[in-house]
Amino acid sequence: MAGLEVLYTCVADRIGCPQDAVVCFVHWEMIKNGYRCIGSGDEPRSSDKKSELLPADWNNDKELYSLRYKASDTDTQVVLKAITVDSTLIFNLMNSSTKQVSDLMVSVGDHVNADQLHTFDSVYKDPDGLAQKVKTQLLPAQTERKNRREEEEEPPRRREEDSDPLRMPSRNPRQGGPPHWPDPLVPPFAAGGADLDPFGSRGGGGMIVDPLRSGYPRSGFDPSSGIPDILPPGAVPPGARFDPFGPVGRRRPGPDPDHMPPPGYDDMFM
Repeated sequence: MAGLEVLYTCVADRIGCPQDAVVCFVHWEMIKNGYRCIGSGDEPRSSDKKSELLPADWNNDKELYSLRYKASDTDTQVVLKAITVDSTLIFNLMNSSTKQVSDLMVSVGDHVNADQLHTFDSVYKDPDGLAQKVKTQLLPAQTERKNRREEEEEPPRRREEDSDPLRMPSRNPRQGGPPHWPDPLVPPFAAGGADLDPFGSRGGGGMIVDPLRSGYPRSGFDPSSGIPDILPPGAVPPGARFDPFGPVGRRRPGPDPDHMPPPGYDDMFM
């Protein structure tokens, strides 16, 4: 418990009850974990300054202890309060910015020898166990403090940009190869000229979708050879744009069922 003995010796003449010893212990755990005491009470004072020592009036009220701390590496401020309830101290630690609260209940008799208040070597019982409780139940997690420090160190401009709901996101550089530019030798008024050329030799592009030239292979189907029972051979010139108007393949024999009225067709309630 390096450092605690020095602190305890500095305030030994102020310690008058076991609760004072517990508050002194918790204060030193706060110091060990990167906090500095800036004063007592709930409201800031002109005399506030960071210190590892307890303020002069830290235990004026034996029923309610109130101390304010500030992190040594950030602007985070917390308020530590300890309320005496019979033989128990209830600690409450609140972050002044986020209003997040953590609590710890300490049975004073389990951790302090009431008759050894002025003998540091024997005043505390199981100090390691009490230190573990303070670290796990009362103090904020190290990862939380690290994230908060990173947020405070982030450039102000970056934070403003991320918090602006109307800001347009920055454009990423174009991925992939260069865009396809049209041939400058093609006449500017040739747009749609391919629609007028069944052989597809004219430039300018077309505006009619050609399923046979969409890039997907259609093996075994050549409209220029004809479609059984639909188009005779030669009806579609070789290479011409053609949109099939029915299922490719032979129709089943017999009349089309859609051409025959269903039974009871004259029944309007059918």
